[in-house]
Amino acid sequence: MKRESIFFTITISFVISMLLVMVSFSIIIHNKQTFKEKHLKKKYLPIAGKLLRTFKRSGITPRFIEDLEILNLEYIHNKKVRTALLYNPQTRVLFQKKNKIALIRVLELNEDTYVFIRKNKDDFLLKDNNPAHGNGKFMIFLVFAVILITLIISYLTTLRKLYPLKILKDKVTTLGEENFDFDCCDTSKKDEVSQLALEFKNTALKLQNLKESRNVFIRNIMHELKTPITKGKFLIELNNTEENTEKLKKVFNKLESLINEFASIEELITSSRKNLEKNHFYLEDIVDEAVDSLMLEDNILENHSQNLKLFVHFKLFSVAIKNLIDNGVKYSSDNKVKMYTIDEDIFVENTGNALENELETYFEPFSKDENKQKDSFGLGLYIVHNILKANGYRLEYEHENGINKFKCAKVTTDT
Repeated sequence: MKRESIFFTITISFVISMLLVMVSFSIIIHNKQTFKEKHLKKKYLPIAGKLLRTFKRSGITPRFIEDLEILNLEYIHNKKVRTALLYNPQTRVLFQKKNKIALIRVLELNEDTYVFIRKNKDDFLLKDNNPAHGNGKFMIFLVFAVILITLIISYLTTLRKLYPLKILKDKVTTLGEENFDFDCCDTSKKDEVSQLALEFKNTALKLQNLKESRNVFIRNIMHELKTPITKGKFLIELNNTEENTEKLKKVFNKLESLINEFASIEELITSSRKNLEKNHFYLEDIVDEAVDSLMLEDNILENHSQNLKLFVHFKLFSVAIKNLIDNGVKYSSDNKVKMYTIDEDIFVENTGNALENELETYFEPFSKDENKQKDSFGLGLYIVHNILKANGYRLEYEHENGINKFKCAKVTTDT
């Protein structure tokens, strides 16, 4: 464990806390014992002195025993009882004082307190029938045991709470190597560390999606640029006529248009829905932009749309309309596309076979029907879906009576 580690710091803090608790416990026990000895001296030394003086003067008399009973002290004259007490291994010596005159001991057995006095060959044993017993030491042990257990539980709980940080640190170090596996951070806990791990996982997923989207973007560029480049190379090989020059200009215009479209798609990939710059535009202008980029002949698109005023990103939304029209032309049986509006919804129709799979299948990149054109890269509906979603629309589809109907449905949000 490194010294700079937060786990090392917590462990050291825990060890220091444990040591301080133990030292405090030892000091309190020592003070408790010292206080108890002072209390025993104060209580029993005067009694022992009085007993020795009385014994020297008149011996053990019934009057003396009565005086002891007044003090709640019982004189034990049975030698067997005294011997059993004095030589019992369970008997504890609470206090002892020895001088030239006598030996005084305060004993304890089974929570009973005794005073043993020996002078020369004579010895006396008194039982205190009202001892000042208390559970002070037991309470001290109990309190410190609770403190120690609380410290240990707190330490283990803290380590458990912080353990995701260690896993997260190991995962983050591999993030630069495009390791987006953050499944270890799945959690339903609400503490800050767990939420941090969860946010890192969400960020990693966003980075993964961004990487995949950029890969799709690059492949889309390669695919879309292939046709005009091939056509341009072919025109270069032909004679330099005015007709070929015009065709070559169209190729370069097509390339420029594609580059602008790719810039718009890249903006969609790198921008979130909230950061997308939107404004009010008329649908007619958006459709004109899409038709111009496709270079369609006038009789291909049958447009019956109302000139709606839309709050969208102009270039991106024109790309979505362009892709819907382009797909409609490619996959129609009569090379015709029809477009119209109902309320705020936009419809694009063509005559042809139905999609082979569910619409959501085509929301993934490179998804296409096997019987469709081989040069299709399966990106059209993927791009349309994401652009519409970013602009507050939803793509829907149905096939009825040999007609494919794609609907750009306006998503209404509750305010």
